[in-house]
Amino acid sequence: MGLGGCTSFDVMSILQKSRQEVVDCVAELNAERADTVPAVFTHINIHFKVTGKNLKEATVKRAVELSAEKYCSASIMLEKAGVKIQHSYEIISVPE
Repeated sequence: MGLGGCTSFDVMSILQKSRQEVVDCVAELNAERADTVPAVFTHINIHFKVTGKNLKEATVKRAVELSAEKYCSASIMLEKAGVKIQHSYEIISVPE
């Protein structure tokens, strides 16, 4: 849950600074854990549902990449610990 909150905050912030009309960002996480104790995470998939008006796909993609590679300390820390993290996104348009 901490990872989802951290990365969602980054994506929203980056999109707002990019002057995108973003109104919501939901991160859905699915994870796999090791079968042995300690049952650490081995793989996490983060799927963003980004809602807004006239959102540019390239800008949303870049916001997700920047969060993953540069800003989200939780994501970066987990990857350095050996967790494979995948990111995907979809854009949900709201009427004008």
